[in-house]
Amino acid sequence: MATDTHIPPGYWQDQHGNLVPEAKVKDIDKLRHQVVTDLCTLAKASSTALGRFKLDAMQEVAALVSTSMEQYGVKSGGAKGNVTLFSYDGKFKLVRQMQDRIIFGEQLMAAKELIDECVQAWSEGANDNIRVLVNHAFQTDKEGKINTGRVLGLRSLAIHDEAWKQAMHAIADSMQTASTKPYIRFYERSDATGEYLPISLDVAAV
Repeated sequence: MATDTHIPPGYWQDQHGNLVPEAKVKDIDKLRHQVVTDLCTLAKASSTALGRFKLDAMQEVAALVSTSMEQYGVKSGGAKGNVTLFSYDGKFKLVRQMQDRIIFGEQLMAAKELIDECVQAWSEGANDNIRVLVNHAFQTDKEGKINTGRVLGLRSLAIHDEAWKQAMHAIADSMQTASTKPYIRFYERSDATGEYLPISLDVAAV
C-alpha cells in the first residue's frame, strides 16, 4: 500500500509506492492530485461532522423521549424504540428508527429439513410455486449468508400443515438479534402539497 511517509524532497510517491522525481510528474497529474486530495479531505471532515451530528441528534431525541415519559411516571432511557416527532407548527418532522439485524441459529437447519419433508410429501405439481419459494428462501449469497427477508416470508404463507407449522416455529426459535442500528431522518413539509419531503444528508442526493 502506498504511503506518504519518509518521501525525500523533490520526489512524489505514486499509487504503487514508487518514488518519482517531481520533474517527471506531469502538471495535469499534479493538478488532479491536488483536486482529489483537497476534496477528499473536505469530504472526510464533513463525514466526521455528520457523524457527530447524528450522535448529538440521537442523544437529543433520547433525552426528549425520556423527559416526555417521565411526565407520566415512566422511567426510560429513551434510547430504544421507533418514534416520530413534529415541530409545533408542523413544518418539520423527525423520525428515529431502531433496526434490528436478525440472524438465524442452528434451529434453522431443523426448519429446513421439516420444510423439505413437507414439500416432498405434498402432491407433485400442486405445490411447485411453494417449492420454488422454499429453494429461493434458503439460497445463500456469496458470503454464505441466508437472506433474512426471504426466510421470514415463508412464515406469511397460509399453509395448514402441522409439519409446516412446526417448521415455522423452528424458524421463529432460530431468530436472534445480532445488533441494532439506529437511524434518524429529517423531513420538511412542502407548502405546495403538504407532503413531508426528506431533508437529504446524502451528498449524492443533494
